Amino acid sequence: MMRSQRTGPQPASAPTTDEDGVRLPRLRFKDVVVRGAVHGVAAVVLLAVGSLLVADHHDRETFVAVIGGFSMVGAGVCLVFGGFFWAVSGRDVRRWRDWRTIKGQTEGVTVMGPALVRTGVLALVLFPGAYGLYHLIDIAPYDSFLYGS
Repeated sequence: MMRSQRTGPQPASAPTTDEDGVRLPRLRFKDVVVRGAVHGVAAVVLLAVGSLLVADHHDRETFVAVIGGFSMVGAGVCLVFGGFFWAVSGRDVRRWRDWRTIKGQTEGVTVMGPALVRTGVLALVLFPGAYGLYHLIDIAPYDSFLYGS
């Protein structure tokens, strides 16, 4: 008689947690910044594709300029508050999925610090991308697809 053997992936083991139920390893600043930068590059690509959906040249320039302005302000605000929350959290920095482990009113900053830093870095990468895209649209020849109608 033949026995069937499992050839698929093994079931995932439970994530390692500490005594409070927070997943280990804790978030590291470098990893949060790198992930925010990768998301920022994806946001620049999305902005470039989205700007092509705006047909009029002036409206396309305005759209990209407004996104760039909001991302500049958002980067400053998110990085300042995120850095402050991260510093206040000390070594107790948590992921979004660790939200259920929060037991007090003041522990929300342990989750919001990394979230705001990641969002701030995303916006910090998006701003120069939008700025460059604005200038590309501005200097585009009249008959090009980048110029618009």
